[in-house]
Amino acid sequence: MRVIAGIRKGHGLKSPKGDDVRPTEGRVKESLFSILGPISTESIVLDAFAGTGAIGIEFLSRGAKKCYFVDKSKESIKIIKENIEHTKFEEKSNINRMDINSFIRKVSSKKDKFDYIYIDPPFNQLELVTETVHSIIEYDILTQETLILIEHVGEIEVDKIFDLIDRREYGKKYISFYKLRRDK
Repeated sequence: MRVIAGIRKGHGLKSPKGDDVRPTEGRVKESLFSILGPISTESIVLDAFAGTGAIGIEFLSRGAKKCYFVDKSKESIKIIKENIEHTKFEEKSNINRMDINSFIRKVSSKKDKFDYIYIDPPFNQLELVTETVHSIIEYDILTQETLILIEHVGEIEVDKIFDLIDRREYGKKYISFYKLRRDK
């Protein structure tokens, strides 16, 4: 597993052994960032269920200003920290070992808003997508231009205040792209 592009292109990233964490495949990550295009140097990113931190690190390598990494697994947080140290992104990273909904509640009190929110829940736990999206809405951590990216297997339902703007299939996986409806 490596950083695909940007200022840390080619840097190797650690991944835990076992099936608890499923890092996003390189071809999926490459496709995702090809679709997104250039990342603004002012972008603030939330990498929910961060696992290895590979997605957030890719955003940082491509120019994002800051990334918040959230995962409740002690082992994942250890690996995220190691990957961030290895890629030298400590100054642009905020690592949080906690439940995603608790994190969203915490940052909302600081009035933090995110330009990109990447949601990749643990395998077969699609209810976490619904819970996370409800927290995002309830605690208002969105800008009018926030792009929510959801990596999932199977069908998901997202609140009707969002428009599905793209969905890509990669074998059994999908990445769905959502934005707030313009009429909201």
